Amino acid sequence: MAAATHNGVVGTRIRALREGMDLSLRDLSERSGVSAPMLSQVERGATSPTLATAERIASGLELSLSQLLRLDERGQVAITRGGQGRGRRRGGHRTEELTPPLPGQRADVSRHALEPGAGTGRPGDPPLHEPGSRETAVVLEGSITLVIDGEQHKLARGDSVTFDADLPHHFENEGDSDAEFLAVVAAGLRRS
Repeated sequence: MAAATHNGVVGTRIRALREGMDLSLRDLSERSGVSAPMLSQVERGATSPTLATAERIASGLELSLSQLLRLDERGQVAITRGGQGRGRRRGGHRTEELTPPLPGQRADVSRHALEPGAGTGRPGDPPLHEPGSRETAVVLEGSITLVIDGEQHKLARGDSVTFDADLPHHFENEGDSDAEFLAVVAAGLRRS
């Protein structure tokens, strides 16, 4: 544990994860069974948690111990080279996942290309994202229409939109030329 907690790295990570989930020390204490004063000491780097305590904190953050300590990651930088992301194609919709599948990943970035008349889904398709998720899309080329919860929002090159991604939605290309956009989906806050 000494190497993993060197210079308060684990404490800083715990604080960032806790704040990212909008949890107070007391909230995390209730979720993990670790006292709030102990959590505070760990976050400040004043003490290193035992393996058992770190495991309880990880559980309170809904992570495995290896995810919390980043034991299953190769390094702190992961590069996805252009054109080498995980891709898939469905009809006139091409997707390239630009974010590597890292443990504990809470946001994903993808590039979408829509041929004329194509869409990312259809009316009535269920939401693909977990409750509380938010999505931001930026139009790179052409124009697209966001259809969300029955409403249409037309977007042109350079426009961006942010919305609740846990609502039924899809993008359509109603134009006569290809359209391309980036989408960033941030996972929702986890609640017990």
